[in-house]
Amino acid sequence: MTVIALLTGVAYQESAKKLALGSLDPGLRIEATLRLALVHGHMMVTGVLIPIAMLGALFMARTVNGRNVKPITTKLLSRGYLPFVTGTIILMLLKGYHFLLAVRGGEHDLAIVDAGFLGVSPMVRHALYGFVHTGMAATLCLFLFGLWRALRPKA
Repeated sequence: MTVIALLTGVAYQESAKKLALGSLDPGLRIEATLRLALVHGHMMVTGVLIPIAMLGALFMARTVNGRNVKPITTKLLSRGYLPFVTGTIILMLLKGYHFLLAVRGGEHDLAIVDAGFLGVSPMVRHALYGFVHTGMAATLCLFLFGLWRALRPKA
């Protein structure tokens, strides 16, 4: 995940270079590249830092003589959290490149660009965003609940 996070940063830098500095107003250039720039940070946090924090929490639980977490708790991370993070990053990449390529193509009205993203109504887009983000948060909460249960004293 670290390599993918770094590659998203490189992809942003190289893609932003294609939008010439003098060709647009500075505000429009920032708006066109901002969504793509955010992917790198989100990928570092959700794909690298949060998993490291979860591993640290598992390690600390074992060092304070906690019980082993149930296998379903660890499966939540690989079969729940990881697919939702992947969905979030894919949506962010699609939106970032959609805005960048639309502005490079000559469309400077960002409201029109936003309305054309994914070719569906805003309600469907927001439901999709909500689904992947809620799934990511729910699997993290279930993992933390399983970890908390493993910290109960041994009977």
